[in-house]
Amino acid sequence: MYRIRIVDTSDDDIVDTLSDLHRLTFFDAAVMPQFELGAWWLAYQGDDAVAFAGVLPSTHVRNGGYFSRVGVLQRHWGRGLQRRMMRVVEARGRRIGWGSIVSDTTDNPVSANNFIQAGYRLFEPEAPWAWSHSLYWRKLLR
Repeated sequence: MYRIRIVDTSDDDIVDTLSDLHRLTFFDAAVMPQFELGAWWLAYQGDDAVAFAGVLPSTHVRNGGYFSRVGVLQRHWGRGLQRRMMRVVEARGRRIGWGSIVSDTTDNPVSANNFIQAGYRLFEPEAPWAWSHSLYWRKLLR
């Protein structure tokens, strides 16, 4: 059983937990996010944080969010946690009136498949923001 909670990133212990999870799930493949920006969630199994996700107001689409990170510890893969985190982010987007959520994946077919299963569709942004071989995802929230 997992519990997902929005967290207060002004709490240093929370930022340490998010940073640890980022290092354990992305290793050196992605820059550490600025956790003080946007909204962040942790998924817990008991008292242990096992996954995280974050969303920021998008600079890539109007009136939308950017799903900036989602990471799940490997021993918890295959239990639908990434898709559950996506639903939490989408619910927040709907509450604050966003029209869509966008994101990207690079060399990560598991995450790409989770985006597809969660109803995201590939799109081509006017100004690509990631790598030349990245895939761009968007889900309309209305």
